[in-house]
Amino acid sequence: MHALIVVAHPNQTSLTHAVARHVARGIATSDARHSAEMADLAAEGFDPRFTEADLALFLKKAAPPADIAVEHARLERADALVLVYPIYWWSFPALLKGWIDRVFTQGWAYEDQEDGKVVKKLQRLQVHLIAIGGADQRTIARHGYFGAMKTQIDHGIFDYCGARVATSELLLASDAGFPEAHLETAEMIGRRIFPQQS
Repeated sequence: MHALIVVAHPNQTSLTHAVARHVARGIATSDARHSAEMADLAAEGFDPRFTEADLALFLKKAAPPADIAVEHARLERADALVLVYPIYWWSFPALLKGWIDRVFTQGWAYEDQEDGKVVKKLQRLQVHLIAIGGADQRTIARHGYFGAMKTQIDHGIFDYCGARVATSELLLASDAGFPEAHLETAEMIGRRIFPQQS
């Protein structure tokens, strides 16, 4: 089985990138038949801006722009999607939000029907979310930030498309054993993404 790991951080030496690499290592060590592909949005120069071409696709007046067709193909090869990202203003970084806006398109990820119903087209895809934050657990809990993020991201994006969120992990700088414990957690997440095959 195959996973697409999407990373949204400009610094290759960041904890975000280290976590993504450890997820990939966990996938590889769980079973030699499993594989992972890394999509480093910053290094690849992905353009997060929603343009007229994206709007034309949304309105079903044009085919996907070339860069979005590439992303669709990457996701179609994947059995699992792993997003690893720092928390910016209690959500995704703009680069990752733009990737979602442009890639999870009408007609490909979901289909709005005339009767108001939505066809969820990504039911085959399992999603693993790993958010990395600087606030402490008390602050997160006191303000309900993690619940708000789960509503916005887990439900508002992925449930809308039918993709099942299997992991929604929040790794904080205040956690015991930071940062080494986060790397261990990331590898464990990678090992359990795909069930053991016999």
